[in-house]
Amino acid sequence: MLEDFLIPFVTIGLAELGDKTQIAVLCLSTQTRKHLFLLAGVLLAFIITDGIAVILGSYATNIIPEEYIKIAGGIIFVIFGLITLLQREDEEAECELKNPFLTGFGVIFVSEFGDKTQIAAGLFATKYQPLLVLIGVILALGILSLLAVYLGKFIMEKVPRRLISYIAGAVFIIIGITYLLMSI
Repeated sequence: MLEDFLIPFVTIGLAELGDKTQIAVLCLSTQTRKHLFLLAGVLLAFIITDGIAVILGSYATNIIPEEYIKIAGGIIFVIFGLITLLQREDEEAECELKNPFLTGFGVIFVSEFGDKTQIAAGLFATKYQPLLVLIGVILALGILSLLAVYLGKFIMEKVPRRLISYIAGAVFIIIGITYLLMSI
């Protein structure tokens, strides 16, 4: 039961640290003094996008045989890991802030929909208890968004983004291989 929460929490947290979504939150936070409204909009977008992914993932287990889900999930995690490790370009975030809540919601909703972490949340829901997955994912994203809003510049100056990407990529590959081994 603890792994149902911890594995999504740690994996999504590592994968999202330094990601374009968090860079966008950091950028937006420099454009407003209403940080709480910005954070509320960001969190609502994460709850909706990742909530949809978890719901779809939990229902997929009723339709698709578990071994196929494990194989597909393993392949997808390995691919995401390789993409994360091989990604060379630095992602730039542009922001234009009019209403912190709506802008935060809109930017995150658009950038997170179909993102690797949203898909990963859905895949985790096929294996683990969906409510705990959602709580782990939202808590990880919430903490990172809070850090991006209030401490983001400090973190990005002290920890190389490439190192963060290497760690996240390795975690995705390890989880993918684990899924594939469980399907055998």
